Amino acid sequence: MNDLDARMCAAHEAGDGAALIALYTEAALIAASDTARGFYLTHAFVHALEAGDARANDLRAELHAMGRI
Repeated sequence: MNDLDARMCAAHEAGDGAALIALYTEAALIAASDTARGFYLTHAFVHALEAGDARANDLRAELHAMGRI
C-alpha cells in the first residue's frame, strides 16, 4: 500500500477532494479487515460530503450495509 499511501499524502497536500474520495475508496477495496474497510470508507464518505460529491450516496449505503451508520 506504499504507492497508495504516497498518492493519499499528495492528494491531502494538494487539497484534492475528488482524488481523496477515490483513493480512500480504493484503500477500502484492498483493506485487510472490516475495521480497516470501514475506516477508509468513512474517510471517503466524509470527503464526498464535504465536496458535495454524488458518490456520498453510494458510500453511505456501503457503510450502512456494514452497520457503520
